[in-house]
Amino acid sequence: MRTTDIITTLVNTVVVNRINYCNAVLAGVHEVHLRQLQRVLNAAARLIVRKRKYDSISATTRDVLHWLPIRQRVNFKVYVTVFNSLHNLAPNYLSTMCQLVAKNPSRRHLRSAARGDLAVPATRTIRYGFRSFAVTGPSTWNSLPASLRNCHLPSVFRRELKTELFARAYFY
Repeated sequence: MRTTDIITTLVNTVVVNRINYCNAVLAGVHEVHLRQLQRVLNAAARLIVRKRKYDSISATTRDVLHWLPIRQRVNFKVYVTVFNSLHNLAPNYLSTMCQLVAKNPSRRHLRSAARGDLAVPATRTIRYGFRSFAVTGPSTWNSLPASLRNCHLPSVFRRELKTELFARAYFY
């Protein structure tokens, strides 16, 4: 095994997995709070590709490593959790937070019900209410294209979702 492969494996095991662990709680936070995690991710990328501290790393993370930025990693986790909730692959308490608008009898005639949107509950608190999974999950899910929301296989969904988030992060 080459030293580059060892470094890559070590960085993925120690650093990237730690960044991905429980990052869904960061949904909706301001960029200021995500900047520190992005710096850690950039430092890990520099270590893998052996670049100096002040060399640009964004093109490398995009073209060589195919890593999503922190904001998209957080959104990826939220999207996958909602997908699992809708397909009965998540705990019941999460599935109850993700209800289709069409299941509500008084809202069946709305366009959002025809599109397959999820119901976004109103929040009482301004500061943290919109960051709860009950609000963030459905509202972010509703922003996905219909072709992605209609996918039924988890592996295909994850692959297509990463492609979509990759395009949003780097090409829009």
